[in-house]
Amino acid sequence: EVHLVESGGGLVQAGGSLRLSCAASGFTFDKYAIGWFRQAPGKNREPVSCTSATHGTKFFPSSEKGRFTIATDSAKNTVYLQMNNLELDDTGVYYCAAGNPDCSGSFYDWGQGTSVTVAS
Repeated sequence: EVHLVESGGGLVQAGGSLRLSCAASGFTFDKYAIGWFRQAPGKNREPVSCTSATHGTKFFPSSEKGRFTIATDSAKNTVYLQMNNLELDDTGVYYCAAGNPDCSGSFYDWGQGTSVTVAS
């Protein structure tokens, strides 16, 4: 059974950093992509990044690039989303999910989410 658990969220001041973790069980990263998504209060969920062993990493929207980075620990089956220079608009619930290796199509096996609040 595929199971994803996010952690690392919290309250941070604007300009600060957080590292979110997505720990997976029931599958290995070499066969799937891991997507990070964000749902801001009152808004639809939007993609933040997608990473896979076969297709690398991309960020959505491209403006996130430079502030966010992805790291993968295969031994721990964990993907990390490092978020630096956080802005108020980064506030929301962050989810990870498994998807096709090329990041196309639907994502499935969603985690429960971890909440990030950026304060001024």
